[in-house]
Amino acid sequence: MKKTYRIAPEVKERILKRIKDDGVPVAEAAKEHGLNPATIYNRLGKGVKNAPTIGEVVRLKRQNEELLTLVGSLTLGMSRSQKKS
Repeated sequence: MKKTYRIAPEVKERILKRIKDDGVPVAEAAKEHGLNPATIYNRLGKGVKNAPTIGEVVRLKRQNEELLTLVGSLTLGMSRSQKKS
């Protein structure tokens, strides 16, 4: 039977922080700490507290469309002003 080890909460937080903030690959962090990558992915998944509601998703999509339209019109305006010069 494989022996299991407990990891201190501070160490868990440090590992997850390195992955999230520093961009360390999960496989590399798992290898460094002798963990299974699936264990780290499970901990990363538990870090997600609340999934967005349908209303939030719809609102964000609408905002995204408005921003894309705004960026497009600004780009066209800049393009036209550069052609006139």
